[in-house]
Amino acid sequence: MRTDVTFTSAGITLAGHLHTPDTAADGPLAAVVVAHPGGGVKEQTAGAYAQRLADAGFVALTYDAAYQGESGGAPRGTEDPAQRVEDIKNAVSYLTTRPEIDSDRIGALGICASGGYVIPAAVTDHRIRAVATVSAVDLGLYFRVGPDGTQDPAVLQALLDAAAAARTTEAAGEPLPTMSVLPTEEEARAGGRYSYEAWEYYSTDRGRHPRQADEFTFSSVDKIVNFDAFHLIGLLAPRPLLMVAGSEAATAWMSEEAVKKANEPKRLHWIEGASHVDLYDRYVPQVTTELLPFFTQNLAAQTAHATV
Repeated sequence: MRTDVTFTSAGITLAGHLHTPDTAADGPLAAVVVAHPGGGVKEQTAGAYAQRLADAGFVALTYDAAYQGESGGAPRGTEDPAQRVEDIKNAVSYLTTRPEIDSDRIGALGICASGGYVIPAAVTDHRIRAVATVSAVDLGLYFRVGPDGTQDPAVLQALLDAAAAARTTEAAGEPLPTMSVLPTEEEARAGGRYSYEAWEYYSTDRGRHPRQADEFTFSSVDKIVNFDAFHLIGLLAPRPLLMVAGSEAATAWMSEEAVKKANEPKRLHWIEGASHVDLYDRYVPQVTTELLPFFTQNLAAQTAHATV
């Protein structure tokens, strides 16, 4: 069952979907916050994972990030990592108010950019008892060096020049400039598998949703570039970490680096032959096969020892 809900995050009203099991439970249930990719919305891959969690007996909360989708906040299309981290924490706060949920049994799942956001959220919020990521991306690192780490440094400098100019424009009271989140089809085909699959998911019937964020404000750029998702990941322990990545994903190295920095218990699980975007939809059953036992074990009532 899916219910429309709202909650606030730093004074902004967020729109969410609460996914609950169809069968009645004997007592309070474990819950998982499921956070969507950068520019995505709750109805896309986050909703697909949330539904499978609910089918397995969890309560799963998806929501649109502040400034995006059905959630409030202006300027529209802002991607602010600090706010995104707060959104996750406030999603946890909302779950603690629900009578059907055991507030001592809450986990978090982040997909793509939210795979980066759930780490700092959990590091400083001990209410999050277990963390999993799917195709995790440190968005700050992505902007600094590109998805595969080989971006020309001039690209970053040009983005920062544009961000500085956007702040000047905003100060003058003029409309805030925006940047396209997605390449054109021609650019995507020329840019290789990662670029093409991102375009295909967000620009065709494969995954497109009318409320997704097709543009970010240029004022988002310097906020993103300053962000470092994994520098405190060692503090997550002894709470468990599971990271799932496609073996063919251009971004897989980010999950590898994060797991190296993390302390036990931790595990990186590979989905063989899968790309980054494949895990949004085509490999959901295979990924869920890893997520369900992870959350079942680590969000069980009176769990004695974390495991991955």
